[in-house]
Amino acid sequence: MKSFGIRPLLYSFLALVFGAVFGSPFIALTQPRANTEHFSPPAPEKEQTSRALSHARSVLYVSVGEELIRYSVDVAQAKLERQGSVILPAYVQEGWLHPTGRYFYVAWSNRGTSEAKSSGEKSGVTAFRVDSNGALEPHGPPLQLISRPVYITGDITGTHILVAYNDPSGIAVYSIAPDGTLSTEVKPAGPLDVGVYGHQVRVNPSNKSVILVTRGNKPANGKKEDPGALKIMSYQDGVLANLSSIAPGGGFGFQPRHLDFHPSKPWAYLTLEAQNKLEMYKVSGDGTLGDQPVFVKDTVADPGNIHSTQAPSTVHVHPNGRFVYVANRAEDTVNFQGTPVFSGGEDSIGVFRVDPATGEPTLIQSADTHGFHPRTFSIDPSGRLLVVGNQDGLAVRDGNNIRTVFPGITLFRIHADGRLEFVSDSHIDTKGKLLYWVMFVKLH
Repeated sequence: MKSFGIRPLLYSFLALVFGAVFGSPFIALTQPRANTEHFSPPAPEKEQTSRALSHARSVLYVSVGEELIRYSVDVAQAKLERQGSVILPAYVQEGWLHPTGRYFYVAWSNRGTSEAKSSGEKSGVTAFRVDSNGALEPHGPPLQLISRPVYITGDITGTHILVAYNDPSGIAVYSIAPDGTLSTEVKPAGPLDVGVYGHQVRVNPSNKSVILVTRGNKPANGKKEDPGALKIMSYQDGVLANLSSIAPGGGFGFQPRHLDFHPSKPWAYLTLEAQNKLEMYKVSGDGTLGDQPVFVKDTVADPGNIHSTQAPSTVHVHPNGRFVYVANRAEDTVNFQGTPVFSGGEDSIGVFRVDPATGEPTLIQSADTHGFHPRTFSIDPSGRLLVVGNQDGLAVRDGNNIRTVFPGITLFRIHADGRLEFVSDSHIDTKGKLLYWVMFVKLH
């Protein structure tokens, strides 16, 4: 459970005052909370490898509503500096970098907003050219979509972009022209089995298959549960066809949200949203997955104390394949002096060590995100930094007082043993909009 005190607030206030007086563009650093874990310095050979990787420059993109904010990244000093931003036609949903590093694609939608009710829904994908500093310039006309693109990705060759729709569930493939602009839709070989509530689409590293992660829905307000599933489709030159459906227990009690592949082994890691689980599946040579998970692990430190809003979100495998990271979210409240305040739960990044022989993940740390609802997080290309996007603000008790923890980003160092060390957190004025998505991108 979170423990909020007055010292972090004081440090944050002093840092903000210093920035206001001296005009520092760097994110204000706050003192990390007391941590009983010991962080060992990297072994010499690992440190040398990390220094070499740090020469790969990167940029961080953070979305707030329609605005996509760009930060420069100093990996060695663990600092982020805000550089500028671009405005999309509607709320940013997700982004994908082309394999060449020259083009960046951003999905957006106003579905569910007041604007959609007043002027109509609009959803699409905008292509950008990326300059040497990560600045974005629109590249060709936006691609107009039929519904909210909850997730986008590209294929391994960079010749197509794939879109996952959540409501109604669906998937679409569009060609990418040789100049990087978005082109026509590629129709599937026949009707596709798209399940209920698509939440993510991933292309198998072999480029021979695609997985549409369909979450289903929990039972609510008298409505029965919608089963979840992994819909696996064959993939050839942008053409999709049904291959198999993985739904343990018929998909009931199975609400998959996000999946990531191991960089060198035939393993895939999957988060189950309602069940607070991390599963590992074996990946076959034909691009399919096993019908049942090989390993199932709890994502939280105390699985016996699950709150009603507790749910994992994003999962990422470290670039070296030795660790898996999972974001955990909780926002339960209780009334205190007439105000709903945080009542407990885990907003954390769960760090799992991966057995190199079997792929079994073992939880070794639950790092507090210093905020609420970490919907997305990202690992920098060098594997040395991790940034969390804390989507929501929430009131918390501070003794007999109440204060607000605002949305923002939290930065961690990743140590050689995979554990996270808190570096800084930064409040971002979202003006009531959602801090929805974050991503490190390697500069070419």
